[in-house]
Amino acid sequence: QVQLVESGGGLVQPGESLSLSCAASGTIYSVRTMAWYRQAPGEERKLVASITAGGATKYVDSVNGRFTISRDNSKNTVWLQMNGLKPEDTAVYYCNANIATTMFEGGPVWGRGTQVTVSS
Repeated sequence: QVQLVESGGGLVQPGESLSLSCAASGTIYSVRTMAWYRQAPGEERKLVASITAGGATKYVDSVNGRFTISRDNSKNTVWLQMNGLKPEDTAVYYCNANIATTMFEGGPVWGRGTQVTVSS
């Protein structure tokens, strides 16, 4: 069984920084695209940033230039460095990864989420 474990959320003031991490564990053949999503109260879960196994990244416009996604393939870990945080970044942040458990089996896996609150 594969699981994703997130850490690093918390309460910060506007303009401050936070770093989230997410590690995949279990029976893993390969980890393909890894991503961070967020869900604010009353809203749908939305993609924030993604990174392929080869390191290609994508960001939603609202975080471009403030957030950086990175990964270490040898550790099956992905990070989200969040700088210049704004109150509108407040949400539960979820890690997502497309994980192959064998050469022919696999699919998306979700973490349980970590709360990020930006407030003065």
